[in-house]
Amino acid sequence: MLITGFPSAATDTNCWVVAAGDGEQCVVIDPGIGVTGQLDEVIAEHRLHPVAVMLTHGHFDHTFSVLPVCQARDVPAYIHPADRRQLADPWSGVGLPRGTPLMGSLTFAEPDDVRELASRQTITLAGLDFAVTHAPGHSAGSVVFGLTGADDAVLFSGDVLFAGAIGRVDLPGGSMAQMTTSLREVILPLDDATTVHCGHGPSTTVERERATNPYLAGL
Repeated sequence: MLITGFPSAATDTNCWVVAAGDGEQCVVIDPGIGVTGQLDEVIAEHRLHPVAVMLTHGHFDHTFSVLPVCQARDVPAYIHPADRRQLADPWSGVGLPRGTPLMGSLTFAEPDDVRELASRQTITLAGLDFAVTHAPGHSAGSVVFGLTGADDAVLFSGDVLFAGAIGRVDLPGGSMAQMTTSLREVILPLDDATTVHCGHGPSTTVERERATNPYLAGL
């Protein structure tokens, strides 16, 4: 199994690349601001062949490069329908007037092929099975991706769960009540040994967060 990631320089948003191994097909998760060059380097280094982009939610710091990545390789993008609007209208997700410059860009558009995710579905991409679970709170369409069939359990948590923290809930579509439910019903039931690859910051484990994350302590 190959899982490698790197943060965008602008917002420290983690972009993840997942494949069965070197020379195989791969999935790109959350290509953020200005990551195309570094992503190309990772793909070339490991001789990978992207087949899809998967988005944990619609905020532009996670989706900024989805159009060039998808169009350059003619691959689809997967996103929950509640956040799909933000692909062409990222301002709606952060409460800014439409047309406000976002990291120097004024225009946004969907890739040609956008496919909507449903909760509790498993999708097979690049020979890997990803379990999709809707986990709103940070945004209305936030999801987490569990990598099933791996030797060790793996979760890509987006901005639902960080090491020692959680994603903010004060942007449009955010809800502390929904976040609490997602933490209780989606995160806490996971096996302690699950490795969590977060949308920002270092990776962690469910065991570590259960013991140290103040937002999980009361649940």
